[in-house]
Amino acid sequence: MSNSEWINDLINDHDVPTMSDKQRRILEAAIDTFSEKGYAASSTSEIAKKAGVAEGTIFRHFKTKKELLLAIVTPTVAKFVAPFFIKSFTKEVFEKEYEHYEDFIRVIAKNRLEFVRKQFPVLKIFIQEIAFHDELREPFQKLFTEHVYQKFKKIIEHFQEKGEIISLPPETIMRMTASSIIGYILPRFLLFSDKEWNDEKEIDQIVAFIMYGLTGKR
Repeated sequence: MSNSEWINDLINDHDVPTMSDKQRRILEAAIDTFSEKGYAASSTSEIAKKAGVAEGTIFRHFKTKKELLLAIVTPTVAKFVAPFFIKSFTKEVFEKEYEHYEDFIRVIAKNRLEFVRKQFPVLKIFIQEIAFHDELREPFQKLFTEHVYQKFKKIIEHFQEKGEIISLPPETIMRMTASSIIGYILPRFLLFSDKEWNDEKEIDQIVAFIMYGLTGKR
């Protein structure tokens, strides 16, 4: 999804106040700049130039650079991350029945990969800044706790009861699974985006790696 498409979706959301053309251009320019250079290294003068507005115009719409950042990322959490966890993630991942835990891992990996592929420019800003701003981190933690954690735990416990995976604490298995998947996706898009990736093969290897750790079997 391009920045323009993302802004269009934001504007069309009934919960978001209507944006002026200038606000729209400022947000698009800020997404481009923050994504390319990071929040700390970006200047409002640079954003203004890219948006084709005076720098003072930015501060008529957004009081500080941080407010501009939050105007970009907070709706992303609410409009894209939330539906992803609550709707897509629940329907496409947690509402399915799985014969084996490795089937569950494979669906998570493919689902997460496709989401990041579509939303990467804005998610890159979110990833870069989440550690430094409580306003970004806390909604994400709340979403995970309320809509993902218990469902994930229940699936792990199901396969532990079947004797398919070892009896580690479910939270540990959750971290192992998530960190292995994230450990592929983040470098794939953040560090080596110009590399030719065989995603199917990489996902197969991730699944094999996780299952070997949980079962001792190849």
